[in-house]
Amino acid sequence: MKINVNPPVKPFLRWAGGKSWLIKHLYQYLPKEGFNNYHEPFLGGASIFFHLHPEKSFLSDLNNDLIETYITVKNNVEEVIKEISKFENTEAFYYSIRHQQFDNDAKKAAQFIYLNQTSFNGIYRVNLRGVYNVPFGYRSKNFYEPDVLRSASQALANAELSNVDFKKSIDNIKANDLVFLDPPYTVTHNNNGFIKYNKNLFDLDSQYALSNYIDQIKDLGAYYILTNAAHHQIEEIFKKENDQILRLDRASLIGGRNAKRGKYAELVITNIV
Repeated sequence: MKINVNPPVKPFLRWAGGKSWLIKHLYQYLPKEGFNNYHEPFLGGASIFFHLHPEKSFLSDLNNDLIETYITVKNNVEEVIKEISKFENTEAFYYSIRHQQFDNDAKKAAQFIYLNQTSFNGIYRVNLRGVYNVPFGYRSKNFYEPDVLRSASQALANAELSNVDFKKSIDNIKANDLVFLDPPYTVTHNNNGFIKYNKNLFDLDSQYALSNYIDQIKDLGAYYILTNAAHHQIEEIFKKENDQILRLDRASLIGGRNAKRGKYAELVITNIV
């Protein structure tokens, strides 16, 4: 099996519920002998993928705009940089660009990255008509780094990207592969308000379907690492013979000035022991 030797790459997107906090703990959960291909069916901001920088990956997400952005950065990063360099980090420009619809892939990717980086807390939210409606975030930070985008493009070179439901990704998984699973959290935990962003995206039935998906991963002889809310019902759904359930405390980074913040627990569940 392969042991990753590629240097980590910085993600170019912010993502509510992202797993950059897990990186400092990650290597204690990885297979000691390494792994073959890498799979991530809830891609989001891809912080774990970019940190591991695997040689061969299968990446997917139900968010088509997200996946199209990754594909365009992979295949046409210089055009994306050219387009995003024309944007301005102002409230007026934000709302003017938020409502535009582009046919050009590079312009659409630039728009997605720009809105992600300048919006409120990196939340991706659309209304009932499918229109992105997150407000301006008043961030002073530069909203893109050309070299970060170029490094991401190189890291994505050997990745297969697809806009599919997680259950369909099972077809690509083989023995000794590693599957990292970071689904939208269904239940609230420690009074954290994260549920407000995700309760309509991934319900309890989806959690049970994910548990069955993990059984298939294990039957194939592959490894999995699952992150989820530290909640008794989640522990019951994902409790499996010979697998370990670990509880990690971390700080909440979700919400604005009036949101509930502080430390809360998350679960890491895996068959790597």
